[in-house]
Amino acid sequence: MTRKLTYKDGIVSAFPIFIGYIPISITFGLLAKSISLTMLDAFLFSVIVFAGASQFVALNLIKMGIGMGEIVLATLLMNFRHFLMSASLAVRLSRKRWIPIVSFGITDETFSVASTQDDQITSEYLVGLNGTAYVGWVGGTILGYGVGQFLPEIMQKGMGIALYAMFIALLIPEAKKSKNIARVAAISAVVNMLLTYTQWINAGWGIIISIIIGAGMGSICENKEENKEAEVV
Repeated sequence: MTRKLTYKDGIVSAFPIFIGYIPISITFGLLAKSISLTMLDAFLFSVIVFAGASQFVALNLIKMGIGMGEIVLATLLMNFRHFLMSASLAVRLSRKRWIPIVSFGITDETFSVASTQDDQITSEYLVGLNGTAYVGWVGGTILGYGVGQFLPEIMQKGMGIALYAMFIALLIPEAKKSKNIARVAAISAVVNMLLTYTQWINAGWGIIISIIIGAGMGSICENKEENKEAEVV
């Protein structure tokens, strides 16, 4: 017999995520300081956006001097999966008025935890789960920015390299797990390099087009592989 998960259950479930978010959000705060964002900018970045990898991408775009419209569109495309994750959890909630609040706090990690629960998911549980993760991310951002203020200027400038290192660290393990992910990354990289060196369009739109083409080709390849498996079965 299943039971209704409570707010406390959500906090307990989120504790490992909270711990995991701290070092990553500290890095975000440090990088935000290194590209001369203000403390308020970095704080609002995490409070309003709360989107992990997309925030790091946005930082890089800001550093490159990309326009606001391109940054918003690029991060929207990267975060489009959140619509699907939110919709998946929304159908399991009885009180629909909580959906906007719950949807805002959904991340890859909180969705994974919530979607694997055997007991009945409630709005209270998701608020506890998402809220705890949210506090960890925002708190780590502030801490990272504060630490960055005490670093020597040369170290602050060098933090820009950490941004690219983080992208590589995120990509390589996933690419090893899936050939399709590696294929998408490679296609996107090649398209972006071609658009950059030919200078047909500015860097911001180049990234957006690279995301769309890479994702589209990856989807086509994935469907072909699934069809082949179905034919074998």
